[in-house]
Amino acid sequence: MHVGVADHLGWAVTVTTSADHEVLDRRRIELVGTGLPVAPIHHEGGAWPQHTSRRLDDAALASLVAQVRASAALATAESLDCLAADLAGPILSISLRASRSGLPADIAALRRPPYESRADAVMYRHVLAEVAEARGWRVHLYDPKQVLDLATARLGADAGRVLDGPRARWGPPWTRDHRTAVAATVVAAKGCPDGSP
Repeated sequence: MHVGVADHLGWAVTVTTSADHEVLDRRRIELVGTGLPVAPIHHEGGAWPQHTSRRLDDAALASLVAQVRASAALATAESLDCLAADLAGPILSISLRASRSGLPADIAALRRPPYESRADAVMYRHVLAEVAEARGWRVHLYDPKQVLDLATARLGADAGRVLDGPRARWGPPWTRDHRTAVAATVVAAKGCPDGSP
């Protein structure tokens, strides 16, 4: 089975498909515990004027980011373990949005534009990848601007059935996030050792 993920700050949509691209599961998963900011760098450390009255210094922000990351690791592990336990077979791959390279590691740099608007999302994707790799799942990265076109080209005449057909079976919501997640599993399945087409 293949899991596609469309992540947001603190939560994500997952869609799990079989080797022949049938949707087996769709759900929203939590990526961080309650009571913590979902975007610590952007909301608590950003340079936006509305944040300056409560802006944390570098040391306090680094501590908060570490706390949120630790919570994210626990929440993500719990969410993915629940997903795996609900499925009838093993997960072979997980598809995550690719992040732009070149993000600095230094907290002082991360809190400045353009990094402060991307750093939190990248943290969640790194945690998702680490949790998946610890479970032996192959991590596939996709470009959300290209993955629907790539999957459509691969699926040919089956594209409508695979990408839009699940809405009839599963009902709403069937959003662009769901379609993107399915498309990512189609692209990731190519070349997997499970005999995917």
